[in-house]
Amino acid sequence: MSLNPKIQSWQGKVVWLVGASTGIGRATAAALHELGAKVVVSARSTEGLNSFVAEHPGSVALPLDAADAQSVKAAADIILSKGALDCVVYCAGHYREMRAESLDLADMLRHVQINYLGALNMLDAVLPHFLARALTGKPGHISLVGSVAGYRGLPQSLAYGPTKAALINLAETLYLDLHDKGIGVSIINPGFVETPLTARNQFTMPALISPEQAATGIVKGWAQGRFEIHFPKRFTLWMKALQLLPYRLYFTLTRRFTNL
Repeated sequence: MSLNPKIQSWQGKVVWLVGASTGIGRATAAALHELGAKVVVSARSTEGLNSFVAEHPGSVALPLDAADAQSVKAAADIILSKGALDCVVYCAGHYREMRAESLDLADMLRHVQINYLGALNMLDAVLPHFLARALTGKPGHISLVGSVAGYRGLPQSLAYGPTKAALINLAETLYLDLHDKGIGVSIINPGFVETPLTARNQFTMPALISPEQAATGIVKGWAQGRFEIHFPKRFTLWMKALQLLPYRLYFTLTRRFTNL
Protein backbone atom coordinates (compact mmCIF):
# COMPACT_ATOMS: atom_id res chain seq x y z
CA MET A 1 0.00 0.00 0.00
CA SER A 2 1.36 3.43 -0.94
CA LEU A 3 1.97 5.97 1.82
CA ASN A 4 1.48 9.00 -0.44
CA PRO A 5 -0.85 9.96 -3.27
CA LYS A 6 0.75 8.51 -6.42
CA ILE A 7 2.05 11.12 -8.86
CA GLN A 8 1.82 9.37 -12.22
CA SER A 9 1.24 12.41 -14.42
CA TRP A 10 3.32 15.57 -14.30
CA GLN A 11 1.68 17.29 -17.25
CA GLY A 12 1.07 20.93 -16.36
CA LYS A 13 2.15 20.54 -12.71
CA VAL A 14 4.27 23.35 -11.28
CA VAL A 15 7.37 22.02 -9.54
CA TRP A 16 9.96 24.12 -7.69
CA LEU A 17 13.36 22.53 -7.16
CA VAL A 18 15.78 24.29 -4.80
CA GLY A 19 19.36 23.25 -5.49
CA ALA A 20 18.89 22.41 -9.16
CA SER A 21 21.92 23.88 -10.92
CA THR A 22 23.90 20.61 -10.79
CA GLY A 23 23.69 16.95 -9.82
CA ILE A 24 20.53 15.23 -8.66
CA GLY A 25 18.49 18.43 -8.61
CA ARG A 26 19.31 19.38 -12.18
CA ALA A 27 18.76 15.84 -13.49
CA THR A 28 15.41 15.59 -11.71
CA ALA A 29 14.33 18.97 -13.04
CA ALA A 30 15.22 17.80 -16.56
CA ALA A 31 13.26 14.57 -16.12
CA LEU A 32 10.18 16.45 -14.88
CA HIS A 33 10.43 18.95 -17.74
CA GLU A 34 10.45 16.06 -20.20
CA LEU A 35 7.32 14.68 -18.51
CA GLY A 36 5.47 17.95 -19.08
CA ALA A 37 5.92 19.71 -15.75
CA LYS A 38 6.34 23.48 -15.48
CA VAL A 39 9.73 23.52 -13.79
CA VAL A 40 11.14 26.33 -11.64
CA VAL A 41 14.81 25.86 -10.74
CA SER A 42 16.65 27.68 -7.97
CA ALA A 43 20.24 27.71 -6.71
CA ARG A 44 23.02 30.20 -6.06
CA SER A 45 24.66 29.58 -9.45
CA THR A 46 23.01 31.94 -11.92
CA GLU A 47 25.16 30.52 -14.71
CA GLY A 48 24.03 26.97 -13.98
CA LEU A 49 20.38 27.97 -13.83
CA ASN A 50 20.55 29.98 -17.05
CA SER A 51 22.12 27.06 -18.89
CA PHE A 52 19.32 24.81 -17.66
CA VAL A 53 16.65 27.21 -18.90
CA ALA A 54 18.41 27.50 -22.26
CA GLU A 55 18.33 23.71 -22.60
CA HIS A 56 14.75 23.34 -21.33
CA PRO A 57 12.45 25.94 -22.92
CA GLY A 58 9.58 27.04 -20.72
CA SER A 59 11.41 26.44 -17.46
CA VAL A 60 12.07 29.37 -15.11
CA ALA A 61 15.20 30.26 -13.14
CA LEU A 62 15.01 31.99 -9.76
CA PRO A 63 18.49 32.39 -8.22
CA LEU A 64 18.63 32.37 -4.43
CA ASP A 65 20.72 31.47 -1.40
CA ALA A 66 18.88 28.67 0.40
CA ALA A 67 20.50 29.70 3.69
CA ASP A 68 18.90 33.17 3.40
CA ALA A 69 15.27 32.97 4.52
CA GLN A 70 14.32 36.27 2.86
CA SER A 71 15.82 35.12 -0.44
CA VAL A 72 13.82 31.89 -0.35
CA LYS A 73 10.61 33.69 0.66
CA ALA A 74 11.00 36.22 -2.17
CA ALA A 75 11.38 33.42 -4.73
CA ALA A 76 8.36 31.58 -3.32
CA ASP A 77 6.27 34.77 -3.51
CA ILE A 78 7.15 35.16 -7.19
CA ILE A 79 6.09 31.59 -7.95
CA LEU A 80 2.89 31.77 -5.95
CA SER A 81 1.92 35.11 -7.47
CA LYS A 82 1.61 33.31 -10.80
CA GLY A 83 -0.68 30.54 -9.53
CA ALA A 84 -0.62 27.20 -7.73
CA LEU A 85 2.47 25.26 -6.75
CA ASP A 86 2.08 21.48 -6.92
CA CYS A 87 5.40 20.15 -5.66
CA VAL A 88 8.57 21.39 -4.00
CA VAL A 89 11.85 19.49 -3.90
CA TYR A 90 14.68 20.54 -1.60
CA CYS A 91 17.92 19.21 -3.07
CA ALA A 92 20.44 21.89 -2.09
CA GLY A 93 23.45 20.39 -0.41
CA HIS A 94 26.93 21.01 0.96
CA TYR A 95 29.45 18.25 1.63
CA ARG A 96 33.03 17.95 2.76
CA GLU A 97 34.71 14.99 4.41
CA MET A 98 35.40 15.63 8.08
CA ARG A 99 36.62 13.66 11.07
CA ALA A 100 36.72 14.67 14.73
CA GLU A 101 40.48 15.32 14.80
CA SER A 102 40.03 17.97 12.09
CA LEU A 103 36.76 19.50 13.27
CA ASP A 104 36.03 22.72 11.41
CA LEU A 105 33.21 24.55 13.18
CA ALA A 106 32.65 27.11 10.42
CA ASP A 107 32.24 24.37 7.82
CA MET A 108 30.04 22.30 10.12
CA LEU A 109 27.74 25.28 10.48
CA ARG A 110 27.77 25.73 6.71
CA HIS A 111 26.50 22.15 6.41
CA VAL A 112 23.71 22.98 8.84
CA GLN A 113 22.79 26.20 7.04
CA ILE A 114 22.53 24.67 3.56
CA ASN A 115 21.50 21.08 4.22
CA TYR A 116 18.99 21.65 7.01
CA LEU A 117 18.12 25.29 7.66
CA GLY A 118 17.64 25.84 3.93
CA ALA A 119 14.95 23.15 3.97
CA LEU A 120 13.26 24.92 6.87
CA ASN A 121 13.38 28.20 4.94
CA MET A 122 11.66 26.52 2.01
CA LEU A 123 9.00 24.94 4.22
CA ASP A 124 8.28 28.25 5.94
CA ALA A 125 7.78 29.86 2.53
CA VAL A 126 5.45 27.25 1.02
CA LEU A 127 3.61 25.41 3.80
CA PRO A 128 0.83 28.00 4.15
CA HIS A 129 0.13 27.60 0.42
CA PHE A 130 0.02 23.81 0.62
CA LEU A 131 -2.23 23.87 3.67
CA ALA A 132 -4.61 26.31 1.98
CA ARG A 133 -4.72 24.18 -1.20
CA ALA A 134 -5.41 21.07 0.86
CA LEU A 135 -8.64 22.69 2.09
CA THR A 136 -9.79 22.94 -1.53
CA GLY A 137 -9.04 19.28 -2.22
CA LYS A 138 -5.88 19.99 -4.22
CA PRO A 139 -3.01 19.05 -1.89
CA GLY A 140 0.57 19.14 -3.11
CA HIS A 141 3.76 17.25 -2.41
CA ILE A 142 6.90 18.10 -0.40
CA SER A 143 10.11 16.17 -1.04
CA LEU A 144 13.44 16.46 0.77
CA VAL A 145 16.72 14.99 -0.46
CA GLY A 146 18.49 13.29 2.41
CA SER A 147 21.13 10.56 2.18
CA VAL A 148 21.88 7.08 3.46
CA ALA A 149 24.61 8.91 5.41
CA GLY A 150 21.78 9.99 7.69
CA TYR A 151 20.89 6.42 8.70
CA ARG A 152 23.73 6.02 11.22
CA GLY A 153 27.02 7.67 12.09
CA LEU A 154 29.78 7.08 9.54
CA PRO A 155 33.51 7.86 9.40
CA GLN A 156 34.37 11.12 7.59
CA SER A 157 30.73 12.23 7.87
CA LEU A 158 31.03 14.29 11.03
CA ALA A 159 29.54 17.41 9.40
CA TYR A 160 27.37 15.93 6.64
CA GLY A 161 25.71 12.91 8.26
CA PRO A 162 23.96 14.70 11.15
CA THR A 163 22.31 17.19 8.78
CA LYS A 164 20.92 14.36 6.66
CA ALA A 165 19.72 12.53 9.77
CA ALA A 166 17.90 15.73 10.70
CA LEU A 167 16.21 15.84 7.28
CA ILE A 168 15.03 12.24 7.64
CA ASN A 169 13.53 13.00 11.06
CA LEU A 170 11.98 16.21 9.72
CA ALA A 171 10.34 14.36 6.82
CA GLU A 172 8.96 11.68 9.14
CA THR A 173 7.43 14.32 11.39
CA LEU A 174 6.04 16.30 8.47
CA TYR A 175 4.42 13.13 7.15
CA LEU A 176 2.69 12.50 10.47
CA ASP A 177 1.44 16.09 10.59
CA LEU A 178 0.36 16.46 6.97
CA HIS A 179 -0.79 13.03 5.78
CA ASP A 180 -4.36 13.41 7.06
CA LYS A 181 -4.58 16.66 5.11
CA GLY A 182 -3.73 14.82 1.90
CA ILE A 183 -0.33 16.52 1.47
CA GLY A 184 2.34 14.14 0.24
CA VAL A 185 5.73 14.06 1.95
CA SER A 186 8.73 12.06 0.80
CA ILE A 187 12.36 11.69 1.79
CA ILE A 188 14.90 10.79 -0.91
CA ASN A 189 17.93 8.88 0.42
CA PRO A 190 20.47 8.24 -2.34
CA GLY A 191 23.60 6.18 -2.06
CA PHE A 192 26.62 7.42 -4.01
CA VAL A 193 25.69 9.60 -7.00
CA GLU A 194 28.24 11.10 -9.38
CA THR A 195 27.97 14.82 -8.59
CA PRO A 196 30.34 17.75 -7.95
CA LEU A 197 29.97 17.00 -4.22
CA THR A 198 30.95 13.33 -4.34
CA ALA A 199 33.77 14.10 -6.78
CA ARG A 200 35.74 15.28 -3.74
CA ASN A 201 35.76 11.82 -2.15
CA GLN A 202 39.17 10.19 -1.90
CA PHE A 203 37.80 6.64 -1.60
CA THR A 204 36.12 4.15 -3.90
CA MET A 205 32.37 4.72 -3.86
CA PRO A 206 30.40 1.46 -4.11
CA ALA A 207 27.44 1.23 -6.52
CA LEU A 208 28.08 4.74 -7.90
CA ILE A 209 25.28 5.90 -10.23
CA SER A 210 24.71 8.89 -12.49
CA PRO A 211 22.41 11.84 -11.65
CA GLU A 212 20.12 10.71 -14.48
CA GLN A 213 19.77 7.27 -12.89
CA ALA A 214 18.98 8.97 -9.59
CA ALA A 215 16.31 11.11 -11.25
CA THR A 216 14.72 8.02 -12.76
CA GLY A 217 14.56 6.43 -9.30
CA ILE A 218 13.02 9.55 -7.80
CA VAL A 219 10.29 9.87 -10.42
CA LYS A 220 9.54 6.15 -10.06
CA GLY A 221 9.26 6.53 -6.27
CA TRP A 222 6.79 9.40 -6.61
CA ALA A 223 4.74 7.35 -9.09
CA GLN A 224 4.57 4.52 -6.56
CA GLY A 225 3.54 6.82 -3.71
CA ARG A 226 6.57 5.99 -1.60
CA PHE A 227 7.51 7.89 1.54
CA GLU A 228 11.17 6.90 1.42
CA ILE A 229 12.78 6.74 -2.01
CA HIS A 230 16.23 5.14 -1.81
CA PHE A 231 18.59 3.90 -4.49
CA PRO A 232 20.50 2.04 -5.79
CA LYS A 233 18.90 -0.84 -3.91
CA ARG A 234 22.01 -3.04 -4.23
CA PHE A 235 23.73 -0.59 -1.88
CA THR A 236 20.98 1.09 0.12
CA LEU A 237 19.42 -2.17 1.32
CA TRP A 238 22.74 -3.05 2.96
CA MET A 239 22.84 0.37 4.58
CA LYS A 240 19.29 -0.09 5.87
CA ALA A 241 20.26 -3.48 7.32
CA LEU A 242 23.03 -1.79 9.31
CA GLN A 243 20.36 0.27 11.08
CA LEU A 244 19.15 -2.89 12.79
CA LEU A 245 22.50 -3.88 14.31
CA PRO A 246 23.35 -3.28 17.99
CA TYR A 247 26.05 -0.69 18.51
CA ARG A 248 28.87 -3.11 19.40
CA LEU A 249 28.42 -5.04 16.13
CA TYR A 250 27.72 -1.91 14.06
CA PHE A 251 30.87 -0.12 15.23
CA THR A 252 33.01 -3.24 14.69
CA LEU A 253 31.76 -3.86 11.16
CA THR A 254 31.96 -0.20 10.15
CA ARG A 255 35.59 0.08 11.26
CA ARG A 256 36.47 -3.17 9.49
CA PHE A 257 34.89 -2.29 6.14
CA THR A 258 36.03 1.35 6.04
CA ASN A 259 39.45 0.79 7.59
CA LEU A 260 38.86 3.96 9.60
